[in-house]
Amino acid sequence: MPATAAPVSRKYPPALNFVAGRFVAGGGSLLEVLNPSDGAPLSQVTLSSAPDLDAAVRAAQEALPAWSARPIKERVQVFYRYRSLLERDFAALAALITEEHGKTRAEAEAEIAKAIELTEFACSLPQIVTGEVLEVSRGVECRTDRHPVGVVASIVPFNFPSMVPHWTIPNAIALGNCLVLKPSEQVPLSAGRIAELLTEAGLPAGVFNVVHGGREVVEAICDHPGIAAVTFVGSTRVAQLVYRRGTANLKRVLALGGAKNHLLVLPDADLEMTSSNVVASMSGCTGQRCMAASVMVAVGGTDHIVRRVVEHARAVVPGQNLGPVISQEARDRIERYVREAEQAGATVLLDGRSTVVPGREGGFYVGPTVLDHVRPDMAIAREEVFGPVLAIVRAKNVDQALAIENASSYGNAAAVFTESGGLARYVTERAGAGMIGVNVGVPVPREPFSFGGWNDSKFGVGDITGHGSIEFWTRTKKTTTKWNRDAGTNWMS
Repeated sequence: MPATAAPVSRKYPPALNFVAGRFVAGGGSLLEVLNPSDGAPLSQVTLSSAPDLDAAVRAAQEALPAWSARPIKERVQVFYRYRSLLERDFAALAALITEEHGKTRAEAEAEIAKAIELTEFACSLPQIVTGEVLEVSRGVECRTDRHPVGVVASIVPFNFPSMVPHWTIPNAIALGNCLVLKPSEQVPLSAGRIAELLTEAGLPAGVFNVVHGGREVVEAICDHPGIAAVTFVGSTRVAQLVYRRGTANLKRVLALGGAKNHLLVLPDADLEMTSSNVVASMSGCTGQRCMAASVMVAVGGTDHIVRRVVEHARAVVPGQNLGPVISQEARDRIERYVREAEQAGATVLLDGRSTVVPGREGGFYVGPTVLDHVRPDMAIAREEVFGPVLAIVRAKNVDQALAIENASSYGNAAAVFTESGGLARYVTERAGAGMIGVNVGVPVPREPFSFGGWNDSKFGVGDITGHGSIEFWTRTKKTTTKWNRDAGTNWMS
């Protein structure tokens, strides 16, 4: 008789969809979810189909009238309680991110802290979304009020299993919408915990739903007539597809794509602050974030800073203060970029290829990697690598450095390191990106300032967080009232 395969042991049961307040199985097959730190099976996830999405949309439609009719001050009470639950379960939520994504403990805790901050902004919405009232002529009053868009959807990536969903969940729901979340199939577990905690906080069934899956679900979201608005975060290629398909179906779409962030380092930059910031930006979250520094433009005599960057990068140790990348495929892709750049003439100052962490030989690790004398036309200088890799491009002066930055098709973020206020201002005014840092390697705006880039890093109008998100998640109703019979009349009334 043939040998029977040993059963696979997984820590977690399959990640299920969450529809109408209950966890339910999808109609598709199951995909294996691996722990990227050691390659061990962690869970499975349902690859849902279009009918599974339709069930979630119908649940959201049923919940919408009662939820949107609640005053906003009542809706945000859920998020006050939810915030407390995030704090209560802070350590466990961070540990789950480390398991399914591979982030270090500090990085995972920072992600939950940011989710809490995003929730706090939603709690403040009653003081922000107040509308306007004005007596526009004798006895005539005009006012504006914001109303929810309806049933909306959010498609989120693998690199921040909790933070990026919180870019949309608190604001969209607090503003009266009902939401369907499509998490990355690579990190499906945090979405289930979000659903459980929102339910515990008192969110009515159907207001928040989760549908797991891949391309079929994404396309169904873009096509479904019951979904009024869609946000997407991921690669530029897919962002363009989602934007085109969703808007072709007359939906509001805000799609954030990839990035190629440039850090312009000037000769007068502070040695320690600059070198440590550059390395933290390059290697933080294993470089798997759209705000990571992937190109350092070394302007003029900056060899001393380059040397110190390499020294700091050597102190970043895989398995200790550097986590794995998300998959074997990601590791292979990153190492290919490095190999091709080296073959094209770049100098490898620090090589993180073929990294193996003792005791975690099955993990997907890439060590910190620094390449010098990279040409702007090389793929590693133009394309999003999404790993702990820094490409150093040399420039003779600030204008040449700006020309390199402006030539990028992306426009997510850029930064300048200098002690000169005048040069900093010169760069910030001319850099072609939506988020700029001065002596800050990861210039993420904090709430209430909104997150969003330019060019091929964003498709659609507005930003995805903060004040910029309010317009996206609401429709403005204008009301003109006249009660005074003696009010003057004109061609308008």
